[in-house]
Amino acid sequence: MSSFTVLLSMLVPFLRVTKQYLPHLARLCLISTFLEDGIRMWFQWNEQKDYIEATWGCGYFLATCFVLLNLTGQLGGCVLILSRHFVQYACFGLFGIIALQTVAYSILWDIKFLMRNLALGGGLLLLLAESRSEGKSMFAGVPSMGESSPKQYMQLGGRVLLVLMFMTLLHFDPSFFSILQNMVGTALIILVAIGFKTKLAALTLVIWLLAINIYFNAFWAVPAYKPMHDFLKYDFFQTTSVIGGLLLVVALGPGGVSMDEKKKEW
Repeated sequence: MSSFTVLLSMLVPFLRVTKQYLPHLARLCLISTFLEDGIRMWFQWNEQKDYIEATWGCGYFLATCFVLLNLTGQLGGCVLILSRHFVQYACFGLFGIIALQTVAYSILWDIKFLMRNLALGGGLLLLLAESRSEGKSMFAGVPSMGESSPKQYMQLGGRVLLVLMFMTLLHFDPSFFSILQNMVGTALIILVAIGFKTKLAALTLVIWLLAINIYFNAFWAVPAYKPMHDFLKYDFFQTTSVIGGLLLVVALGPGGVSMDEKKKEW
C-alpha cells in the first residue's frame, strides 16, 4: 500500500507539469499510424493498388479510388486533428478508414489485428469526447448540468476498446515471467476499463507498452527491402496510436462513467 501511495504522490506533480503538453503529445501519438499509413500509400501507390485489384478483382479504377481515398482521408484527417479544426468530422472520417481497411485487408477474420483496430477506434472515441469538451468550453459561464451522457459513454467505450490492445500481448506459457506479466497486465487493464485509479493505471500501461513496442517492433533494425520491415513498422505506429489514447486518459481522466468519478459522490 505504501508503494502505491508513493506512486500516486509522484503522479500528481507529473500531471501538473505536463498538463499543457500531454494532450498535444497524445493527439500526435494517436494519429501517428494514420499519418504513416497515408505516407506509405503515396510511396507504395502501385503495390497497394495492385494488391487490392488482385485480391478483390475490382478493376483498375476502383483499386485506384481505394488507395486515393485512404491516402487523402488519412492525411487530411491528421492535418485537421493536429490543427484542431473540424476534429469531430476528422474522427468520423478516420473511423470510416478503419472500417474500410478492416474489410479490404481481411482483418475481420484475424482476431489479433481486429482487436488492435478496435483499440485504435477506442483512441479515436476518446479524441471525439475531448473535442466535445472543447466545443462546450466556448460557452464558458453558461450554467451546465454536467457532462453530457454521450461524452461520458464515449469515454467509457474508448477505455474499454483501448485495453483490447493488451489482450493481444498476453502470453499463454507456463514460465514465471509470462505468468507475472499476464497477472500485472490483466490487473491494469481491468483498472482502466472500470475507471479505478485510472490515471495511474493508464500511465503504467503507457510505460509498459512503450517498452514492448521499442523492443519487439524495432523496424529500424530490419533492412527496408525485407517484408518484415513494413510489418514491424505498421505494428509500431499502430501501437504508438494506442499509447496516444492512453495518454488522453492520463491527461483528461476516465470521465463520468467510472469508479473514480463515483467515489467523489460517496
